Amino acid sequence: MPSFLPTVAEQLFKDIQKTYQEKTKIPDDLLIALRFVFGSCALQALDLVDQRSVTCVSSPSGRRAYQVIGGSGLLYTCYTSCHYCSCPAFAYTVLRRNESLLCKHILAAYLSQAMGLSQQEALSDQQMSSILSGRTARTDT
Repeated sequence: MPSFLPTVAEQLFKDIQKTYQEKTKIPDDLLIALRFVFGSCALQALDLVDQRSVTCVSSPSGRRAYQVIGGSGLLYTCYTSCHYCSCPAFAYTVLRRNESLLCKHILAAYLSQAMGLSQQEALSDQQMSSILSGRTARTDT
């Protein structure tokens, strides 16, 4: 996990990963901790993970990003490497108002990564460059 997240959040993701690998579910105490640390977006992020709305896209050059289909059906690109999401909620709540650590899309990306539940899609370097530059989304959406 990236080092820019608070230590408590990093430990929470590690605990979720370990527990989910062993029991294929997240126990109530970790769900409560998730809600305490991340607030109301925790439940929304878990819903996105349950709906398999998170896809990890990667290219031969080693670039990786997450694409999350939000509740509205729109596709958002998330970068866990630099803690960024293209959604308006991230720009407003996280960057502008500093009210939250992250949006539900980035949290869904972290959770799906910890739980091993993100879909995987290999792209060409050219396709990945288009996504990273914001010119296009995946071709299958």
